[in-house]
Amino acid sequence: MKRKTRERHVTVEEFEEFYAQAVARLTGQLYVMTGDLQEAQDVVQEAFVKAWVRRGRLEREGQPEAWIRTVAWRLAVSRWRFRRRSADAWGLGSGRSPAHVEPPGPDHVALVAALRELPAQQRRTLTLHYLCDLTVEQIAGETGLSTSTIKTHLVRGRAALAYRLQDPRIEEARDV
Repeated sequence: MKRKTRERHVTVEEFEEFYAQAVARLTGQLYVMTGDLQEAQDVVQEAFVKAWVRRGRLEREGQPEAWIRTVAWRLAVSRWRFRRRSADAWGLGSGRSPAHVEPPGPDHVALVAALRELPAQQRRTLTLHYLCDLTVEQIAGETGLSTSTIKTHLVRGRAALAYRLQDPRIEEARDV
């Protein structure tokens, strides 16, 4: 006979406090992973809705922020795949132009361009390590990849960014 375990549900106040503390950080992390602020905001909000539904299990598992980040990432990937399949099916390009915003600075443009050139898994691994401050083992646990694969992504990602972000003025100064 199975015993029913009584789940301790997080109170509304506790969940609101957790949300207030984590939403900006998670949105920033997903923005770096996806390169799209609106998408990051949407998937983080949707992940929080899913977290509310399973708040008893999240409390028991003890890592609600990691769970929300993983769910948000998976939602972003699913949405990207859906849009890609839809665009392919209808023969459409991206088509939409964003609302007017102030242009980013040159350093921001260079970093975003360099990050976009990285494979998605390297970009995600770098984000989890440097922005989320997760260890190699924590990243492995969250992504399901081995620690050696995580280390490989970090080494290759750092090397690729270093190469892409070289300042030509520094190279010129070295040659003189």
